[in-house]
Amino acid sequence: MVEITFSVNNESKTLKVYPMERLLDVLREQLRLTGTKEGCGEGECGACSVMIDGQIVNSCLVPVAQIDGAEIKTIEGVATGDQLHAVQQAFIECGGAQCGICTPGMVMAAVSLLEKNPQPSDVDIRNGLAGNLCRCTGYMKIFESVLRACRQPGVSDAT
Repeated sequence: MVEITFSVNNESKTLKVYPMERLLDVLREQLRLTGTKEGCGEGECGACSVMIDGQIVNSCLVPVAQIDGAEIKTIEGVATGDQLHAVQQAFIECGGAQCGICTPGMVMAAVSLLEKNPQPSDVDIRNGLAGNLCRCTGYMKIFESVLRACRQPGVSDAT
């Protein structure tokens, strides 16, 4: 086992871990951050998406030793206190979530996109969500949710 120190949702953490243990498992089992879901376990679906140092990644593919010194943001860190992020609010308003398995990853992908590009084109949105699969919605409600989120006043400040 090795000791690593990193930040999760702006909180410093020091843990003893097996170096090749998946970041997804550490988040869910050791830190009890269960909002990040496991869909496929192979990096194909995006349900386990988190941000590492501002970059969206599939946490099921990341050996936890790689995050030593990193800043991690999970779905639990997207809202500010009781105030939902514009993307989360838009998913509720537009019906962008159904079963909930893909939703955290979709929200993380959308937040990541809007942090880089607060006013994305339709193509930018499609590309930003391309690493995430949904078997329930047919994607239109998810797409509409991201469009609504980027129309919110101050969305670039909220991300």
